[in-house]
Amino acid sequence: MSEVTALLGELQGGRDEAMGELVPLVYDELYAIARRQLRGQRPGQTLNATALVHEAYVKMVGGQGGWADRSHFLAVAAVAMRQVLINYAHRKKAQKRGGGQAIATFDESVMGASARADELIALDEALTELAKLDERQARVVELRFFGGLTHDEVAAVLGLSEPTVRRDWRAARAWLARWMKG
Repeated sequence: MSEVTALLGELQGGRDEAMGELVPLVYDELYAIARRQLRGQRPGQTLNATALVHEAYVKMVGGQGGWADRSHFLAVAAVAMRQVLINYAHRKKAQKRGGGQAIATFDESVMGASARADELIALDEALTELAKLDERQARVVELRFFGGLTHDEVAAVLGLSEPTVRRDWRAARAWLARWMKG
């Protein structure tokens, strides 16, 4: 059992001090995920990696609970970061009162480098549509793209085999690319 998993268990057991010990262990990992998500943003943006981590962390602590292990904790962080990024994108888009450009591709390296507000909103809408058809594939995309989890970590969180996660990832990416082009 990892130190993070042990601390999460202690936190669930009511030892509130465990949160203070947990933060330094997961902060660097959360920060790295946030940096990947914000890569390619213009300098001076109001949402930087530190702000994204802090906002996501506040969301997570507010809902405090049920984290089974490190992978599960990062999965919850993925959802929180997605919510923060989408809310930020909506605010940013509302400020410009423009946009509407469609994305032509779904590739995590391209999206991570050019994640503009309209693209994040379009991706969020596409994931919502995908979830209506295949909840598991949508969850795989959310954990991989927004959470930065590896195939193995996604498999552990969802209780699937790693080859199943890889198949879902490929299928979901193809579906999202078609949906976003159309």
